[in-house]
Amino acid sequence: MKPEPSTAAPKRARRRQANRVSIAVYALLTLVALVSVFPLYWMFVVATTDSATATTLPPTITPGGNFLHLAELVFTIVPFVQSLLNSLIVATTIAVGQAVLCALAGFAFAKLSFPGRNTLFLIVVLTMTVPAQLAVVPQYLIMSELNWVDSLQAVIVPGLVSAFGIFWMRQHIGSTIDDELMHAARVDGATTWQIFWRIAFPLVRPAAYVLGLFTFVYAWNDFLWPFIVLKSPENYTVQIAIKALQQNRDIDLGLAMSGSFLATIPLLVLFVFVGRRLVQGIMEGAFKG
Repeated sequence: MKPEPSTAAPKRARRRQANRVSIAVYALLTLVALVSVFPLYWMFVVATTDSATATTLPPTITPGGNFLHLAELVFTIVPFVQSLLNSLIVATTIAVGQAVLCALAGFAFAKLSFPGRNTLFLIVVLTMTVPAQLAVVPQYLIMSELNWVDSLQAVIVPGLVSAFGIFWMRQHIGSTIDDELMHAARVDGATTWQIFWRIAFPLVRPAAYVLGLFTFVYAWNDFLWPFIVLKSPENYTVQIAIKALQQNRDIDLGLAMSGSFLATIPLLVLFVFVGRRLVQGIMEGAFKG
């Protein structure tokens, strides 16, 4: 039976309004996406030209044909492949370490009872208010006493645990793991480590996955501490290798942007393969509990 005209007209009006809203939303999202992608595109444009072209007004927005030559110079001037490998080792180790160790510390703060638990957690949270630059000098002295200066472990070890990672995992574990579940596991004879590794960690794995990905990107892009502690070119991370491309006061923008674009490609590949998992982990954490 056909709907009466008095009923069909409001439905058509609501449908047209919904379509207009959808078009506006997609247009806004498209604009935001273009604004977000444009810096990467501009970096590639500069990486295919030279410094003179990059600084002309109005700027050139079409890629040139100089990228392969500049990329060859990048691999010639610095050991760029070794730097990429060093960054991969450092970032992967730090990401895995933070995912596991911060989850372990967060589990202790969230589910274990011990004297001074809340005070210690407050101290951990307060350390996030301290600028990281203040720790550079004492951290360097410690690395020097350990004879770790100019080695990758000097970059890896200080980054294996972070106050933010402990806070992040503590919040997720506290809202995900029920005390009744832990009590049932203890009744069955499980130890604290078994409860964490076999019950708690699998349940908060999406949160640990997100923490690991964020940490990987941060460690990959870190510049200050590796620049201070790494001396030999064979130990450079990729960001220090890009800095080494600037051998004098005159900055070759094309060469620098070529190295930066090459250093960004692994992150783009990572996002292509794990982007969906990243969004899922964030959404699961957002709607948990």
